[in-house]
Order: sequence, then C-alpha cells, then structure tokens
Amino acid sequence: MSNSKTNPPVYFHYTDKPFFFKERARCKKSISDLFKREKVKLKEIHYIFCSDSSLLTINRKFLNHNYYTDIITFPLSEQGSPVTGEVYISIDRVKENAKTFNTSFSNELLRVIFHGALHLCGYKDKTKKQKEVMSQMEDKSLRSFQK
Repeated sequence: MSNSKTNPPVYFHYTDKPFFFKERARCKKSISDLFKREKVKLKEIHYIFCSDSSLLTINRKFLNHNYYTDIITFPLSEQGSPVTGEVYISIDRVKENAKTFNTSFSNELLRVIFHGALHLCGYKDKTKKQKEVMSQMEDKSLRSFQK
C-alpha cells in the first residue's frame, strides 16, 4: 500500500472525455484528509472522469436509471473494512451544472469529487435532510481545500 503522507490512495482516470485538471495532487490530498476527518479508513478510491453518454450507459446498466447524472459512486469494500470505491463523474454534466449554479467548472468539479468521497464515508442524499447535511459537508470540504 502506498505511503499516505506522500501518495494518497486516490487515483484519477480519464476515459472518453479528457480534460485539464491542474490541482490533481492537492485534490487527492484533500480527499485523503476528508477520510481522516471522518475517521474512515481509506484503502483506495478511483475517480473515473467520462462523458454524459458513458455515465448514462453505467446508470442504465447498473442502476436501471434512464437519465443523465453528474456522479455515480460504487462502494466496493465490505462493511467494516477500509474503504475501496469507484466514483464515475460526467465532465459534461459538471460543465452544465457549473453554468446552472453560476459557479466555475473547477469549483463544481471539486464539489462533485468531494460528494463521491462523502458517499463512501457513509453520507446519503435521498431525503431533504440528508441533502442538507451532504451540502454542508461539501461546503466544508471546499473551504478546507481553498485554505
């Protein structure tokens, strides 16, 4: 296993939608720090950045949902074990959401990245209250990153 002080167990993969993300190393450390703050042991997390069409295919195949989404998170570890997961992010959707929410692409991308990590830490977003808590935790992670 990699040394978490120098190489957080966070990996970024780019499929059919390459893009430039200049603060990758700092982002990976922030994700690792988020798990530490939440007292959740992280084994490894893989972020897969892709297009709307790729994520729609995954959404249909694995979740039986026939709609676009910005993120799908798959926890891959047994409960009680250190977390292993995959987080699929649609760069197309992040760009659209940035316009919709009047924020920068970079800010929206970070919010979605932290959202996936928070899901793997056990946060949900099905109810109104869960969505409020998730949003507060995303904001906390963004503030921590921007320090």
